[in-house]
Amino acid sequence: MILPTKHIDTKRSLIWLGGLILQRLMKPQTVTSLWEDLRSYPEVGTFERFSLALDFLYTIGVIEFQEHLLRRCT
Repeated sequence: MILPTKHIDTKRSLIWLGGLILQRLMKPQTVTSLWEDLRSYPEVGTFERFSLALDFLYTIGVIEFQEHLLRRCT
């Protein structure tokens, strides 16, 4: 589910969704505003998949959560 396989399409993997999130996270945003921006993409699917992708990005140290805002780590 994190990486694409022969059974999981690239656009259904969490790593692809993480890349999409990082493209939209150019400036610090709330989780709600980021979700509203991305929810129209059919590949994003549910809020559960969206939150799993955020968890994945946080775990690998690419994003951080400070002062109620998500931001890219530098």
